[in-house]
Amino acid sequence: MHDLDAGPKVMGDDGRFHAEDEAVDLSHTPVEAWPALLLFWLLGLTVFYQFFTRYVLNDSAAWTEEIARYLLIGVVFVGAAIGVAKNNHIQVDFFYRYLPARAGRALALAVDALRIAFFVAASVLTVQMMSKMEHYRMTIVDAPMNVVYGVCLAGFVAMAVRSVRVALRHWRQGYSVLERPEIALEER
Repeated sequence: MHDLDAGPKVMGDDGRFHAEDEAVDLSHTPVEAWPALLLFWLLGLTVFYQFFTRYVLNDSAAWTEEIARYLLIGVVFVGAAIGVAKNNHIQVDFFYRYLPARAGRALALAVDALRIAFFVAASVLTVQMMSKMEHYRMTIVDAPMNVVYGVCLAGFVAMAVRSVRVALRHWRQGYSVLERPEIALEER
């Protein structure tokens, strides 16, 4: 039988609700989260405006679809840096259970190095693309497309920097989450 009074008492003897919220701690929030949150809210406001003009005013604002698309791209690229900073990208740790410890460590270090190389290469390629497309404009809004590509570049650079920091942390502690997946659960 489950005892309902075993947990914390929320309803007082006076019949009133007694509960206190925990203090909000934003100290572990990556710096990339704030621009991602801003882009997300701008996206939400743009989509709401699009909905309002289309279904309430029956006169859709043409620019909203294009801007919403670009804001979504920004949310993805800046938000991806948060995943890299928290080191909770998709991973397959199945083989690490069966590999010898030294081989698993070498493979984990190679994964860190390849991740850094990928994000650095993506940053370089984005800069090259931006230089070739510097005269391109958005379709409906008369603004340069390099604004969108610049946000993508910022995301790639942030992911590269965060990848270096994650790799250094793995190097100092002597293991990564690939080798010890249980630490991912402990850190949350």
